Amino acid sequence: MNDKLTQAQLDRVIAEVQRLSLRQEAELDRQQVQEILQELNLSPDLLDEALVQIQRREALAVQQRRKRWIVAGVTAALIGAIATATVFIQHRQQGFARVSTYESRITLDRDSEGNLTEVNRQSGSKVFYRVTLKEAPVGEKLSLSCDWIDPSGTVAHQNRYQTRQIDKAVWPTFCYSQFGPNSAAGTWQVRMSLDGRILSTSSFVVK
Repeated sequence: MNDKLTQAQLDRVIAEVQRLSLRQEAELDRQQVQEILQELNLSPDLLDEALVQIQRREALAVQQRRKRWIVAGVTAALIGAIATATVFIQHRQQGFARVSTYESRITLDRDSEGNLTEVNRQSGSKVFYRVTLKEAPVGEKLSLSCDWIDPSGTVAHQNRYQTRQIDKAVWPTFCYSQFGPNSAAGTWQVRMSLDGRILSTSSFVVK
């Protein structure tokens, strides 16, 4: 060890020695404590029990501080988790809100790539509503519904379904309804919705 000290080191040594001296002067030995208790007309026999109680209280205070730190840490973690979940949900909802329709067509079971405007109810055919979505959220599944509305404005049939996991932003989907001789003649509407928001509506005539 180098015995030579700089002036700054000497100043720190002096300050530390003074601090230790003051602490030593402030500490009382057992005999001094007992004499003080006697001067206060207190029983020195209770000294050991008093020391035990002090140690318990100090340990309890340390434990309570530790618990407060744990509670604060858990609370901070929960707040962080809630904030993260909120951001995720908002981002997800924003993604759903951007979904719109690129194309919609009415076809029979065999898709001729055209768009039917008339359906013969005597043929007993399934009528498909084929919708191509754009800005579909990749990695998500969409909950879609289709309302088939008869000429009186009544929802005669409804589809509710969930798509497969979307893997591209332009996403084709469809719903269908069966038409037969008992189907009402006139102008029908089919309406596709996402979580209650209408994406597309088309009309066709049933004869």
